[in-house]
Amino acid sequence: MNHLAAADYAVFLVYFIIVVGYGYWIYRSKRSGATNTNDFFLAEGSLTWWAIGASLIASNISAEHFIGMAGSGFAMGLGISSYEWIAAATLVIVAAFFIPIYLKNRISTMPQFLAQRYSDTVSTILAVFWLVVYVLVNLSSILYLGAIAIESLAGISFTTCTIGLAIFSVFITLGGMKVIGYTDVIQVIVLIFGGLVVTYLALQLVADKSGVDGVWNGLVTLRDRADDHFHLFFAEGHPHYYELPGMSLVLGGMWINNLYYWGCNQYIVQRALGADLKTARSGILFAAFLKLMIPLIVVIPGVAAYVLYQEGTFHDAMTNAEGVVKPDQAYPVLMNLLPTGMKGLAFAALTAAVVASLAGKCNSISTIFTLDIYKKFFDKEASDQKLVNVGRWAVVGSFVIAIAIAPMLRSLDQVYQYIQEYTNFLTPGVFAIFALGFFWKRTTNRAALTVAILTIPLSVLLKFWPQVMDLFGQQVDEIPFLHRTTWVFCIDVLIMVVVSLTDPASVHNPKAVTIDRRMFHVTPSFVVGSVAIAGILFCLYYVFW
Repeated sequence: MNHLAAADYAVFLVYFIIVVGYGYWIYRSKRSGATNTNDFFLAEGSLTWWAIGASLIASNISAEHFIGMAGSGFAMGLGISSYEWIAAATLVIVAAFFIPIYLKNRISTMPQFLAQRYSDTVSTILAVFWLVVYVLVNLSSILYLGAIAIESLAGISFTTCTIGLAIFSVFITLGGMKVIGYTDVIQVIVLIFGGLVVTYLALQLVADKSGVDGVWNGLVTLRDRADDHFHLFFAEGHPHYYELPGMSLVLGGMWINNLYYWGCNQYIVQRALGADLKTARSGILFAAFLKLMIPLIVVIPGVAAYVLYQEGTFHDAMTNAEGVVKPDQAYPVLMNLLPTGMKGLAFAALTAAVVASLAGKCNSISTIFTLDIYKKFFDKEASDQKLVNVGRWAVVGSFVIAIAIAPMLRSLDQVYQYIQEYTNFLTPGVFAIFALGFFWKRTTNRAALTVAILTIPLSVLLKFWPQVMDLFGQQVDEIPFLHRTTWVFCIDVLIMVVVSLTDPASVHNPKAVTIDRRMFHVTPSFVVGSVAIAGILFCLYYVFW
């Protein structure tokens, strides 16, 4: 059985003490009187640009990346990196065009924006959808992936891992967004440094097995031995075309997926809603630069594990009792090769990623449940302190549900793809509602309500399109989920346009968002940073296309 040595536990204990101690210090030093909802849920005016940027990345990068994306790197290679690299470009768009609208309208939650722009009905429908997806898909999968990684690394039982991670996360979450935001700075430093250590070891091992010296030669060897894993474009007929279909990696579904995630997702946007525009934009741009390097610490180790597996090094560790290859075991197997002390650092890095993501996700669940469900339907006159207490209980309840669901995910091979596919049942409709609500004044409540109701049925219909057509004697191929995302989005936009234009309320719409072009003016430094990101992305896609 794999286990950690005393030195590894000592390293992890130092990390634990620093995070908890720093979090408690932040909680005490930045607390002013009774905690109110803006303070607890948004950390209004308290987060600096670097804290916002770090919190965005810490909340986004979790076990689904370290384990799930590394597993996809093992299975399909660098193509999975498009989720990260297109996200960097998306963050620039969100900072320039979405955040000014949220801040001008003093938005605290995404359902609040929908209520202001459309109606309480649209807001409530999507609030319920978000809560279901956040708890049943996101929170449970993050907990599951973190638990299997720690189980593999330390030999601790799966159940103990899920409970331990939940308790650690609860402590941080109950301190509110300020504690989450500032402890995320430490989490990001730990997870990036620890991740780079694993990447270094993986490349060094490839070099040693190939009879060459140095990490750089290991990377060159990696590309020579697995050239099919270093391409970003998958043509039709490729074994992984369904997961990453052709041009959708740089157009269509990938952009819709990222624009929704980074621009219309409470879990992410919440970090910037309590700041002024300049601070929010600087933080988001910082996160975009950090996003560019994530494939180096999660995808490259997965590709290295694939090469080593092909040479027989990890054959037993990467297969189950039935001899089936389990790609999601790639990262845990690599971590077990670390020397004493370094394994403790990798353990801390993984835990940092999981806990930061769990805490951020649960804070968003708590925010939506408290402000958009509890206050609106159960106690409209609730005091700030009561709402904060309800939010804290929502955190605990969410973790209880996630702990119960997490073991059910053991049958999946690539959990990262599971997360992407099933959250995308909702993505195209929500993004259509937000995008048209932002930039087209004639968009009506009736149009938004129609799409809110039809999006999931449309997504389900297209997912099972071959079976539907088979009923009529027609055989068709399954539609890749990124293509389904594009199709559903286009259909949703068409529906919203038609419904709005046939609705008399669209002519003089009192709920339309007022756009002032000056809202979108950016500083010269923001322009320089944006151009740098675009240049880096061009080079990456040119080299690895």
